[in-house]
Amino acid sequence: MLKGRFEKNMNRHQGLEWAKVQGKLEAHTEKLWSLNEMERTGGDRDVVGHDKKTGEYIFYDCSLESPKGRRSVCYDREALEARKENKPANSAIGMAAAMGIELLTEDDIEDCRS
Repeated sequence: MLKGRFEKNMNRHQGLEWAKVQGKLEAHTEKLWSLNEMERTGGDRDVVGHDKKTGEYIFYDCSLESPKGRRSVCYDREALEARKENKPANSAIGMAAAMGIELLTEDDIEDCRS
């Protein structure tokens, strides 16, 4: 699935080669767990860059809207604890931490749209 999405959305990662991304993932299989969690919860994960300092490839969830598996949550623990009624099961920050990922900023989201 990752390779297919990579090939379908070349505008997100110009100058990157799938073989190098795949090689890095095969060398660091522990990263696949987080990528799988993004997919399992309805995400549209894709490579959007390469950090030349660390050598890591950067994956974002490029879904057009919040995936079904990540809706109806509070932003953080403080907001979750403040809810008196219809309390969600989790927070966005808590879900991200559990998946081993970070939340995107508005600027990051634009990287997926271009």
